[in-house]
Amino acid sequence: MLKGFVAGVLTANAFEWFEHKYVLHGVPRKGQPRYSPHPPSMNSHWAHHRMVRKTKFADECYEQGLHNDRTRLEVTQLAVLAGVMTVFWPVSKGFVIGTWYSAANYYYVHSRSHLSPEWAKKRIPWHYDHHMNTIQDANWCVTRPWFDYLMGTREASSAELMESNPLGLPLPKIIEAPLNAWSRRLFPKVFERVEANIRLENDRRAAERLGQSPEPTPDQMAETST
Repeated sequence: MLKGFVAGVLTANAFEWFEHKYVLHGVPRKGQPRYSPHPPSMNSHWAHHRMVRKTKFADECYEQGLHNDRTRLEVTQLAVLAGVMTVFWPVSKGFVIGTWYSAANYYYVHSRSHLSPEWAKKRIPWHYDHHMNTIQDANWCVTRPWFDYLMGTREASSAELMESNPLGLPLPKIIEAPLNAWSRRLFPKVFERVEANIRLENDRRAAERLGQSPEPTPDQMAETST
């Protein structure tokens, strides 16, 4: 049961990464609109991005709850995905329960983050970076940054804001220190990419302040998504 549950949580994190990147953001195509297998989801998500950038990470759709179209779409999709996972019940009850937990946790974490931006900065800085960085086509995970580290798509805006370990979990120093040391030895290029991203983001902000490289707006980034 426990192994199945863990497998379900890991699968859900991988799915977060995949759906966010390819369905919700869509694949950019030169001279054409972004491609998504479900355009309504992509358009709703870019509307979410525009709102968040205007309000310093807050989104009123979560205050309005199911009265808001975007909230209803998100809840409906999570419910459908959780329902689909029941086909694996005869194979692994733990796996199915893990995916159910992940769907519920996704909505809790995502909605709370946009209701409480300061909480988001402290608890899920990778998602705060997803919305507030210069480049928003990165940091695809929401609940935990696991697959962003594995896929090399964790783009941190600053060392101060970044999570203290690659699991994105609050851990005691006696565990966190050896975990970080072990992770750096095992996956050195992953951390090199993250640190390079921090330097690049710092350079972008510095250039923007000098008027040399203005930050792209969400409308510019999404202009071909609608």
